[in-house]
Amino acid sequence: MVELKNDERIDDLLAKENMQIIQSPTAFAFSLDAVLLADFTYVPIKRGKIIDLCTGNGVIPLLLSCRSKAQITGVEIQERLYDMAVRNVELNGLDDQLEMIHGDLKDMPARYGNRKFDLVTVNPPYFPTPRKKEQNLNDYLTIARHEIYCSLEDVVRSCSQLVRSGGKVSMVHRPGRMADILTLFRKYRIEPKRLRLVYPKMGREANVLLVEGIRDGNADLKNLPPLYAFTDGGEYTDELRKIIYGK
Repeated sequence: MVELKNDERIDDLLAKENMQIIQSPTAFAFSLDAVLLADFTYVPIKRGKIIDLCTGNGVIPLLLSCRSKAQITGVEIQERLYDMAVRNVELNGLDDQLEMIHGDLKDMPARYGNRKFDLVTVNPPYFPTPRKKEQNLNDYLTIARHEIYCSLEDVVRSCSQLVRSGGKVSMVHRPGRMADILTLFRKYRIEPKRLRLVYPKMGREANVLLVEGIRDGNADLKNLPPLYAFTDGGEYTDELRKIIYGK
């Protein structure tokens, strides 16, 4: 049994039988956004190399390991979250497939060399750096949510450098940054290929953006059907329930 620290707990990882995850209410607990990205992205099934930037406690690599036999690397800059990710790999017996790196995503191209990965996934900080008085009092959450250590351009640049020509980059973000994301994708030779908006419910504005691009791909962007999260009665829609629970 792995060691739990501070206020950590072990939760079941949604629909994944016999898979568990260490979380902390004050440091990091995975969000629906991560689950949506793991479901949305293409993955190489039999072989290949995947890298997940801003991995947090490793939730996306854990979820992707259920869909792919590829080698998966997670990168996390916050030491406590990285430590949780390492123990999550151990907890689930995935040491042969998953590796966690404590480091800055901006340093990964120099560490691994350019264009080494078949897929790059990322759930980056969503919000520009606020003034100090506007930041969350919890430093873990401030760093995870705000562009303290990396800008959106830093993220896209690193993705472009890490992915091979013809490889894919998948990102979850906020719809308000869509123009910035698509502009930066093209600036760094990632051609946007698939886009999906997630809505809290019908009649509301979208609050999640899922986008996938191909390094050096041809122009042809498919706007997928919308995903609605909740019914008017406040319950998960059938599609979201299937994504989360597999049924």
